[in-house]
Amino acid sequence: MNASRAHLESLLRTRQLDRTLTSSLPPVHVDAAPSGLITLDAPLGSGFPRGQVSELVGSRSSGRTSVMLQMIASATARGELVGLIDALDMFDVESAVAAGVDLDRVLWIRGHVVINPGMCRDLNQRALEQALRAFTLVLQAGKFGLVIFDVAEAPSAALRRLPFTTWLRVQRIVEESSTVCLLVGSDPMARSTAGLTLRLGTPESKPASRFGGRLFDGLDVDTQIVRARHSHVRVHLQTACG
Repeated sequence: MNASRAHLESLLRTRQLDRTLTSSLPPVHVDAAPSGLITLDAPLGSGFPRGQVSELVGSRSSGRTSVMLQMIASATARGELVGLIDALDMFDVESAVAAGVDLDRVLWIRGHVVINPGMCRDLNQRALEQALRAFTLVLQAGKFGLVIFDVAEAPSAALRRLPFTTWLRVQRIVEESSTVCLLVGSDPMARSTAGLTLRLGTPESKPASRFGGRLFDGLDVDTQIVRARHSHVRVHLQTACG
């Protein structure tokens, strides 16, 4: 039995499929990019893995946009290029500037997906597929330190209709690169074995938003870090505005 297993693992390595194995293999060192949030980067082991597909998931008002903006700001501060495929055209420029994003280093691709397509579901599905094609083209360019596919408010039914091979193709494009590939959504979609999923939510004991007088000054967010090869870790974030 052990000999057969060893033979199978050898075949997988020969075909460069050894990353599909989730046990009995030594961990692979993966370069990481800091998110810009110290309380998050510490348990992550310095940041998000490069050359892998990771996810940032949470419901509306969970803090996912604030974390995404902080990641973009951190990447542009390092002098990296960022590709943002904004499938629903919801990116707010003023909020990005307030978070410290250098817009000159951001390629913003605006999509046409809508939250409630009504009778136009086929058109909405095509808009999602167009956004996905733009996403793969940006990844294939290979010049970006961070590439984000933001479909956080897209209809879940439309996302479920995408073939599962979609994400396998994305992983194959990004692997061995220095790009952080990030999917942003309400629910998990896909990630590579060395990637991670961040589940965002608000603490039960307090509201998500913090206000100083009448001015918004940050968010309190509970974050669950989920890795394929590691146990779950829960951290508490306090993200400031501006």
